[in-house]
Amino acid sequence: MPQKLIKLKVIGISYSQTQSGAYALILGEENGDRRIPIIIGGFEAQAIVIKLENLEPPRPLTHDLFKSFADACGVNVDHILINKLREGIFFSQIICTGSLSDFTIDSRTSDAVALALRFGCPIYIVPSILEEAGIVMTASPEEDPENKSQPQSLIEEPTSFQSGEYEDYTDDELNELLTDAVTREDYEQAAAIRDEIERRKK
Repeated sequence: MPQKLIKLKVIGISYSQTQSGAYALILGEENGDRRIPIIIGGFEAQAIVIKLENLEPPRPLTHDLFKSFADACGVNVDHILINKLREGIFFSQIICTGSLSDFTIDSRTSDAVALALRFGCPIYIVPSILEEAGIVMTASPEEDPENKSQPQSLIEEPTSFQSGEYEDYTDDELNELLTDAVTREDYEQAAAIRDEIERRKK
């Protein structure tokens, strides 16, 4: 793998302000200030959030099934590469290693990231793409009243789902709500409840 590639980390998921039912996946430069917002669908956002929040679905999702299938076949995902940007759409590759041969699979970036989280592998991007689409975050929305540090047409502040509505619940009630949300496979609500539980532990 060329050393010039830039390593990214998953910052979080936010609601898209321009597309109903869509979300923005925020990837950040590991050793820098630039971030990449990528619009993704609700299913893909759910698949990413449940890993970020360490939730256990009662049934395996598609990306979990892919991971189990790959494990059974002796295949590992070595890393993810965001390698193209065309008309605002990001393209990625899943670089795999196996007992018989190594191979590469073309993928949507949202699916690639969901798999990267499950395999615990790094995410890289071609430098020219980061230079073209990267956004330098110089201030938070609270510090920047005009919000110039982020593209308002694309994203809100890149944080996990808000949990303020659960502040009045007791710890026992929150745990019951979390169990119920996971059972119903409502991972967006489960993530918000988990955020409140984690906030109380700090």
